[in-house]
This record gives sequence, structure tokens and C-alpha cells, in this order.
Amino acid sequence: MAVRDELTTWIALTSVEGVGSVAFRNLLSAYGSPRRVFEAALPELEQAAGLNHKTARNIKEFRGWERARAELARAEREGVSIITCEDPAYPERLRRIYDPPPLLYIKGSLDAADIPVAVVGSRNASPYGRYVTERLCRELSQRGVTVVSGLARGIDTCAHRGALAGRGRTIAVMGCGIDVVYPPENRELHGEIASSGAVVTEFPFGTEPDRPHFPARNRIISGLSLGVLIAEAGEKSGSLITARCALDQNREVFAVPGGIDLPGSRGVNRLLRQGAKLVENVEDILEEILPQLERPTAARPDATEERSARAEGAPAGTPGLEALTDQESRLLRFVTETPQDADTLINRTGLAAGKALSLLLSLELKGYIRQLPGKRFILKEP
Repeated sequence: MAVRDELTTWIALTSVEGVGSVAFRNLLSAYGSPRRVFEAALPELEQAAGLNHKTARNIKEFRGWERARAELARAEREGVSIITCEDPAYPERLRRIYDPPPLLYIKGSLDAADIPVAVVGSRNASPYGRYVTERLCRELSQRGVTVVSGLARGIDTCAHRGALAGRGRTIAVMGCGIDVVYPPENRELHGEIASSGAVVTEFPFGTEPDRPHFPARNRIISGLSLGVLIAEAGEKSGSLITARCALDQNREVFAVPGGIDLPGSRGVNRLLRQGAKLVENVEDILEEILPQLERPTAARPDATEERSARAEGAPAGTPGLEALTDQESRLLRFVTETPQDADTLINRTGLAAGKALSLLLSLELKGYIRQLPGKRFILKEP
């Protein structure tokens, strides 16, 4: 079966009433592919995958093939990627959660090299909450972190805008179809995010925002990320659902403390009492998430050997240092023993700002470079 036809069967199975992400995962485990699910007999569907009779019957009586083909054709026309949870491009962290979405619709690009942190909070954000969110996200972005949020009003919007102001990558996870901009005033922001990062959803084209969609959306926000920062939240804020998802997925949870008299601070202050990491600056976040990306290395080579390796782009066989990707090697050639600021390196390499900042952070983690005050970078001495 052609790849395109195979993807049509994935789209079709996700559109069957009663087949949610967990049922889909069970069916995939039992049959290996959606095509074989549709070929299975009714009694077998009930026994092998534990489906109730109604859902099994819905699969056998499915007649939406033309809609599934039209969905795929529309994605191709509009430059939207649809990837399955078995696709190599599917984010590995998200794949490992309990109920990963079978399909992701993507406008823009996901990057396996992203260092993602989610930032969410109240839709009715205070001026203080907006200021702190934009500042933290701008600084995270400048450090090479990809900011993940939900494009909602308030804190989410500030998170995306802060990341863009820092010239970095940002990912918006939608609780509706990728063609439905919600809230509508974020149409321009929606486009900017797709150009410098990605807009992502599990919902098909034309799906309107609906209350049950947002808790489902929140598990993707936390599932994509190394940790979740709650910037401001009242006692019943939906962002607290994201915090619970993060805990269930074994992610770090961070919170910005708020005034004791402000209703919008009650949710975050409660998270802090329950053990969330208090955040006053980006270093409070980085010191928790960066160790997750580091790997132990052998003894470092001597200075002559190390500089020689660096001059050659630090090939995979360099002893004592973790192997570099082609893009990391390309950027490393421009870093010298004389400090250079990030803008100079970005301009010299020709890389997009967000990509370059992410690569600089990765090179710092791998021990090749060191960041100096003023966002200047220099080769790290052995």
C-alpha cells in the first residue's frame, strides 16, 4: 500500500466515533496498522482490542473514506504536514506519554533539536503576569529554549510574543483545527509562529474550539516539553490541568509566585506549596531542565587535540566529547577564542535566529563553547 493510502487509513480510523487516542493505541498494538483494523472481523475487534460493541460496529460500518482522502488532499494544498505516531518525525517525548495523539497536524516545522519548555497561565492575566511572562520567554528564547504554549488569550499570547521577541522558536498547540484561528485576534500571531516554529493540533480541519478539546490539548503541551512553567493562574485556571498533565508525565513543574491578595495568584501559590519549583529568573528553569539533556562523557582530550578536532568541525569520533550534528559542526566553525555576540554568529552562519540560539545552547551543554556575560560566546578551554 502506498504511503499516501496508508495515511488515509490513519485519518479514517481517528475519525471513527468512539476511537480515542487510547483505543487507537490498543488497536495499533493488536493489529499493527489501521488498514488491518478495518479488515478485522467484528467479534475479533471486540476481543483483541477490548472495544465495546458500538465502537467495533462503527469501525466495520465506516463510510467516511472520501472525507479522509479530502482531508489529506487539503493538507497537501495548504502546506500542512500530517504525521503519525510511528513517523520518525513525531516528537519522541510526546510519543512516550500514556495517550499520545495518533496524528499531528503541523503548520511550520518541529525540530528534534528543540529544547522545549511550556509556559501557560491565566487568560485574564494581570499586567504583572503579562510583563513577567514576556520577559521570561524572551530570555528563554535568547538562551536557545523553544517556548511551547496554547495560543490562548492572556499568558499564552504573552509567552509566544516573548519568544518571538527573543528571535527564537515557539510552538503553539491548538484545541481546534489548524485552519481555525482561536482566539481570532491572534490571526497574525498564528502566522508568525508557523513561520518561526510550528502550529500543532491533533484535530482535523474545520474543528471548532470546544471545552473538552482544551484538556486534551494540554496533555500535548506538557508532553512536548521538558517542563511546564505556570506564570499566573487562579484557583480554577485551565493551566492547572496542564500542571497535572506534567506531573503525570514526569515533567518538571515551575511556578512564578504572585501576591497573596491577588486572585490570579492563588493557583500558582498553591502549586508552590505542593512542591513546584519557584521561578524568579530563567536560570531557575535551566538548572532543572539542562541536566536532562546532558550525558556523561569520557575524559577530555588535551588542548592541542581538542582544538584540532574543533577546527575539523568536531567529528563524531572526537574522544571525550559528544558527537555533533552537521548543523552544530557548521556553527562551531564560526566560534573562536575571541568572544563574539550571538547576533554576529547568527549573521555569519546564515542560520535562522531561533535555530542558531538552540544550537549554541546545545554546544554549550556538550562542552564545546562557553557563554560569557552580554550573550557572548567563546570556545571552551579544556
